Amino acid sequence: MVETYAVREGAIPFQGYETWYRVVGDADAPGTFPLLCLHGGPGAAHDYLEPLQAMADTGRRVIFYDQLGCGRSSLPEPKPEMWTVDLFVEEVDAVRRALGLERIHLLGQSWGGMLGMEYALTQPEGLVSLTIASSPASMIQWVEEANRLRRDLPPEVQETLLRHEAEDDFANPDYEAAVAVFYARHVCRTDPMPDYVQRTFAAIAANPEVYHTMNGPSEFHVIGSLKEWNVIPRLGEIRVPTLVTSGRHDEATPLIAETVHHGIPGSEWVVFEESSHMAHAEEPERYMAVLDDFLTRVEARLTAEMERHA
Repeated sequence: MVETYAVREGAIPFQGYETWYRVVGDADAPGTFPLLCLHGGPGAAHDYLEPLQAMADTGRRVIFYDQLGCGRSSLPEPKPEMWTVDLFVEEVDAVRRALGLERIHLLGQSWGGMLGMEYALTQPEGLVSLTIASSPASMIQWVEEANRLRRDLPPEVQETLLRHEAEDDFANPDYEAAVAVFYARHVCRTDPMPDYVQRTFAAIAANPEVYHTMNGPSEFHVIGSLKEWNVIPRLGEIRVPTLVTSGRHDEATPLIAETVHHGIPGSEWVVFEESSHMAHAEEPERYMAVLDDFLTRVEARLTAEMERHA
């Protein structure tokens, strides 16, 4: 069990604030590299990614952190202009420098995968692989697909969503209940939702500024600064081995995942048939096996290349 491994937590100075982190595992086995995990939201917290701690059983350290403005990291006074993609890209580098992560596997889930793509596009040194878990390359496509999924909701749920969105009445309990119907279908189909997933939703509810500023009031009503975000034309610039994962019932629909897969040369794509947006939590054993297989193959190729050039 992961609990047998050392766990180290701390805080990293960043932008005059502090970014909280957690490292699971003492060291990396020979020939392996640590896995750095980027959570979603934006403005969620790492808690719902806790099943990925099991990757420490494969001999790699697993590193989580709460992005600035959420979870256990600093929560600045309201400052909407602060929350930009560039800020969070810079934070990835700050975490790597502070923890001495010279070579890493990077896994980003949902918004974390969007951040992972943005980070990979900077061509950073030491990025060994990228895993994009249930993430769009375009928020325009995301909204189009969300609207398509919404049309399959019960008519009374659709009517409730539309009525309260027209009135900007997003805190209404009826609206929240209607949103929950969508989430139960397309975000996490495990019933009840695991405690670590509930903790992440609670973190957003407690400190919603980043999520509301960049995304909007819900997963499918995107009116924030990311609403026009699109890196599809640049996906071909991503030059590291890439794994794309998604769920059959995912709000990041097969079309969204296929767009990412086709855009990144040589990428692999695995669909989890019993999952929605959180395959790592809905099908954890298979997810860890798929991820370990990918990382192991990447490391084997890298070792072989190093031996050839020795």
